[in-house]
Amino acid sequence: MILKLAMLIVFFTVMVVIGFYCRKHATDVNSFVLGGRTVGPWLTAFAYGTSYFSAVIFVGYAGQFGWKYGIASTWIGIGNALIGSMLAWVILGRRTRIMTQHLNSATMPEFFGRRFHNDGLKLGASVIVFIFLIPYTASLYNGLSRLFGMAFNIDYTVCIVIMAVLTGIYVIAGGYMATAINDFLQGIIMLFGIVTVILAVLNSNGGFLEALNRLAAVTDETASSQPGVFASFFGPDPLNLLGVVILTSLGTWGLPQMVQKFYAIKSERAISKGTIISTLFAIVVSGGCYFLGGFGRLYSGSVDIASEGYDAVIPAMISNLSPALIGLVVILVLSASMSTLSSLVMASSSTLTIDFLKGHIIKDMDEKKQLLFIRILIVVFIAISVIIAIIQYKGNITFIAQLMGVSWGALAGAFLAPFLYGLYWKKTTAAAAWVSFIFGSGFMVCNMLFRSHFPALLQSPINAGAFAMIAGLILVPIISLITPKLEKSFVDAAFSCYERKTEVSVKNDLGD
Repeated sequence: MILKLAMLIVFFTVMVVIGFYCRKHATDVNSFVLGGRTVGPWLTAFAYGTSYFSAVIFVGYAGQFGWKYGIASTWIGIGNALIGSMLAWVILGRRTRIMTQHLNSATMPEFFGRRFHNDGLKLGASVIVFIFLIPYTASLYNGLSRLFGMAFNIDYTVCIVIMAVLTGIYVIAGGYMATAINDFLQGIIMLFGIVTVILAVLNSNGGFLEALNRLAAVTDETASSQPGVFASFFGPDPLNLLGVVILTSLGTWGLPQMVQKFYAIKSERAISKGTIISTLFAIVVSGGCYFLGGFGRLYSGSVDIASEGYDAVIPAMISNLSPALIGLVVILVLSASMSTLSSLVMASSSTLTIDFLKGHIIKDMDEKKQLLFIRILIVVFIAISVIIAIIQYKGNITFIAQLMGVSWGALAGAFLAPFLYGLYWKKTTAAAAWVSFIFGSGFMVCNMLFRSHFPALLQSPINAGAFAMIAGLILVPIISLITPKLEKSFVDAAFSCYERKTEVSVKNDLGD
């Protein structure tokens, strides 16, 4: 117990010290929200990866999908690495950095407002962000209860409050730069922790080949009558597995807290390096999490899914490890949760301040007022997420859990298509963006409220979210072709940033 507590104290102390050290980098809105757009490849790549993979991945998704699909769930991690990380950097990274600086936009809603010359889009996007990021933030605490109960025997509420307060301190003090540096350190912990835990769990099951043989012997008639299906290449349900891959991989392209990382990139070289670093990080962390979860059914004697749920799978797998390893896992999950929490509250508070309050509710808002409101809203959003998490845990309110489940699909379904086409296609219209906003968020809300009326395939919020994103990619170009176009001079001016010459076109090099 002393060893585990010492590890926690050192971890928390370092996080807070970094926050106060970075206060000098948080003197105005640009530096507080984007780090002055001078963040290098390692910090940006780790900030992207740690915001991507939270405790929801390690405890919830790895346990759930590993149980459902067996070792084939590793495909989710591979998809996260290749689509959610590598392709996202290649397709969105450079263009996002160039156009957002050209349009002087610090948030995703602000980008929509200025790219489509429509202030209503900015307000609409900020409302969607507010509605769906907060419950998603609350979901980060899921799974921590079992791990902390197992390791420290302390109340879940205490765990939530400590984590939230300490995250708030370093984010409020140091802004984006503190978040990025802490993300880097937390990312290292995640890399080391995942590899160590996988080796320990496999070793406790006789090694990789023996564990795979034991997994092949597991049968579950409710999942599949095929023998050895949980140790097979595509698992018992390839179609639904594909839906998970699409949602968790392509979905990052439309999430404000993820895309905003590209706003802050320092240079062309940082984009190239960041792409490689981010991809390798995702392969190890996400691929490792789902690979580990794939062996969850070896612990079926220790887990009652019907009463305990999928969140019990990973804790059962590590419960017999050494105290030092259990302490490492707790810090791993804390790192994953705190890094994502900091990213989400930063995105939420900056969006609500810059895109909703500034110029609409409060007409005269200078830099100091904006910074003050962003910091106040960070506290407010963290407090709301803590309250929602505690209410859900104490009252077991399924409505809140469902709302958390659809938030990722709603955000990505609403924003992915207009953001992607807005960066690449001059003919994208404001009306098409509105259709994507309404359809993506509306479809997921309807799926939550009237799930039984949906086709069987779309009753899963995972598949529904994947459908919303793909539908947006189809709807936006169709609606753009039949709705009024933006003024040619305005669009040309927005896209002129790609054609500014250094030695080559800026679309190929940032010119640094």
